[in-house]
Amino acid sequence: MKRFWIHTVVWVVIFISVLCVVHAQQRGTAPAAAASSAKPDNAVPRMADGHPDLSGVWWGGGDVGSRGFGRGAPSATSYTNLYKPEAAERAKKLKDKDDPALKCIPTAFGTMGVSLYSVGAVGQIVATPKLVVMLQETYHGFQLIPTDGRPHRTDVPPAYRGDSVGHWEGDVFVVDTTNYTDNTWMFAEGRVSFHSDALHIVERYHRTGKNSLEIEATIEDPKVLTGPWVVPKQTLVLAPFDQIMSLACVGSESDALMQGAQK
Repeated sequence: MKRFWIHTVVWVVIFISVLCVVHAQQRGTAPAAAASSAKPDNAVPRMADGHPDLSGVWWGGGDVGSRGFGRGAPSATSYTNLYKPEAAERAKKLKDKDDPALKCIPTAFGTMGVSLYSVGAVGQIVATPKLVVMLQETYHGFQLIPTDGRPHRTDVPPAYRGDSVGHWEGDVFVVDTTNYTDNTWMFAEGRVSFHSDALHIVERYHRTGKNSLEIEATIEDPKVLTGPWVVPKQTLVLAPFDQIMSLACVGSESDALMQGAQK
């Protein structure tokens, strides 16, 4: 009789355990023992050197015109409010038709307040322990950011997107960019936002979760601004695809844009 009750208890325990496993599988969850050894769903992916992996296609929740589209920082208003008097006077003489983006020239910063976008609303990061590559969909834009402690290059001419170097401060990736040309605007879409060749941008990238990336930036240009512009913090999310598109710009396209701007 005693053995009968022992066997009965054992079979009841086994039956309940099976039910728990089946129920967990139906809900898409794992038994507690398996869950304890799994990584949290929101864990930040990391590279071989232990730093957060910034790789991915990032946007504000949707592309331009989509339901999930997020515009980011409030246009160029805060930046242009810092113009020195002579710069403000120059800005009054410029209009939509003067936007360098109409000539297939990228922005120095980013139309939505995110330099990763440049002209657009989607960008991609390819990160390695020694080099971080930032790709823009528009105009084949890119930035190569070494992280090995080297200084800015002094043997290259100024560039539309400047010259960048990066370093880590804990889990935050800091990008320092100088050596810009002075023939681009900070933003596109006809928003007058010129700068000088003294432009200096420092950005801080912090991957706060599996699907989220926070970006902060401070912009200085002592030739045209009265002080630094602190860009409102941007929060990007991973896009549901792993490659950006190629949005090229050639003369025939820019001619039509120029004619439209003239009107």
